[in-house]
Amino acid sequence: MTQRYPEWIWHNGAIKPWAEATTHVMAHALHYGSSVFEGIRSYVTSGNGQANGAAIFRLSDHSRRLFASAKIYDMPIPYSVDDINAACRDVLKANALTKAYLRPIAFRGLGGFGLSADTPTDVAVGAWTMGPYLGEGVLEQGIDACVSSWQRFAPNTIPAGAKAGGNYLSGQLVAREARRLGFGEGIALASTGLLSEGAGENLFLVFDGALHTTPISAALLNGITRNTLITLARDRGITVVERDLPREYLYLCDELFMCGTAAEITPIRSVDGRQVGTGKPGPVTLRMQELFFGLFDGSTPDTYGWLEAL
Repeated sequence: MTQRYPEWIWHNGAIKPWAEATTHVMAHALHYGSSVFEGIRSYVTSGNGQANGAAIFRLSDHSRRLFASAKIYDMPIPYSVDDINAACRDVLKANALTKAYLRPIAFRGLGGFGLSADTPTDVAVGAWTMGPYLGEGVLEQGIDACVSSWQRFAPNTIPAGAKAGGNYLSGQLVAREARRLGFGEGIALASTGLLSEGAGENLFLVFDGALHTTPISAALLNGITRNTLITLARDRGITVVERDLPREYLYLCDELFMCGTAAEITPIRSVDGRQVGTGKPGPVTLRMQELFFGLFDGSTPDTYGWLEAL
């Protein structure tokens, strides 16, 4: 099936036709993985004391994290956070998109061939329509996951706190192994042998009505959706515990779900062929979905200003 791409993209300061947003095959990022990026979603909203319409979820938080990732890799971005925010809005409007996925990316372009070469930084923002990341129906039915044979990188090797292109070579190994074995997604352990995260998602386990999640020291990205769920839960009296978790707790928890901008809140019904809880999304998982998606239909008040209108 032929992929249909959007008509317009923002590239190095201007909206241009998608096919014209090109870079050279000798660009630094292509050879060394020197890119940082974000995944952002826009939703059609209602309620929340504002006119109905499209809003970008936590746009400024995502843009600030883009710059934080670039800082870790000493990559200057020739634009401001406000510029990137405006680019996200412009590319949605240019493509007449409302419910969409956005991909801002900054990468070292053509300008040298050494690892430490001072190349120009190219920046682009694409946007397209995307449904549930892990497949239709997974938000309601859940997925079957497996623990991957591939571990996350050790501390002080690659900074897990940066959302960098090169980091996702690890995620590709985890995800592709899971698909090859017939699972919906893979779960990675840290170099300690303790739980880390999914191929590209954070993890939450439920024990006795409380949410347990792995700490940012477990070689994971401190996800914005993860932060959102922690905040929403604590505001409503749901206990959240950030702690080291051993692999076997995946089999013993009452409920389990993954979260991320792309995955949103995806229940996990089994791990390594072992049923999780009842094998269906449990009450805490359903409550977190209700609170999260309620931000967009107005049933959950947007008290933190997370919805940024076009």
